[in-house]
Amino acid sequence: LIGRLMFELPEEMGLIAIAVRQTQGKGRGGNVWLSPVGCALSTLHITIPLHSNLGQRIPFIQHLVSLAVVESVRSIPGYEDIDLRVKWPNDIYYSDLMKLGGVLVNSTLIETTFHILIGLGFNVNNSNPTICINDLITKFNKEEGTKLKALTADCLIARTVTVLERLIDIFQEKGPNGVLPHYYKYWVHSGKQVRLHSEEGPIAWIVGIDDYGFLQVHEEGKGVESVHPDGNSFDMLRNLIVPK
Repeated sequence: LIGRLMFELPEEMGLIAIAVRQTQGKGRGGNVWLSPVGCALSTLHITIPLHSNLGQRIPFIQHLVSLAVVESVRSIPGYEDIDLRVKWPNDIYYSDLMKLGGVLVNSTLIETTFHILIGLGFNVNNSNPTICINDLITKFNKEEGTKLKALTADCLIARTVTVLERLIDIFQEKGPNGVLPHYYKYWVHSGKQVRLHSEEGPIAWIVGIDDYGFLQVHEEGKGVESVHPDGNSFDMLRNLIVPK
């Protein structure tokens, strides 16, 4: 529906589709995304000029969206220490332990404008199949003696879109360096050691992400190299980067 509508609307008009439940949710690489009631589920349409900072680094969109989801919670007064984080390239995690959301971006270039469809799904009030944001809030209240209220999917979708708009503006003005310090504050990979290709492969350390949004790893004796997400899988459980 939104894919058909997005070319018909005036440029200045925003477009978002929100679902209470999905029956055919999709992830990266053809994976299925389970979408029970309690998830925040939306597809957002935005346009990005090709000849802009972000238009020249379009893979960064997924990082900005993941950061916006985390920020939508952790920018609320009192909720700053809820342990919600980003995992490269497009996941939202509880600490570095468990996935509770993901981002899927499709882009179409028409003349000099990128039409971007951002698919977003993250668990707000559903404990299954993994964990959800309100579980983290309940856990935090028990451990810290606080009385933070549960959050709603509607509230967090709205906050995510608002934060994303601000992040895009910052990126367009300042480029990657305008947002990367904030991204690193919340990502799960700082100083992590991984193995390349196989469990017996060479050891490398995650350095950061480059100016185009690709993961940078430092292999001893070989310097820093960038890893493209489409050809590689990041196995968090085994700390392994392998070709798909």
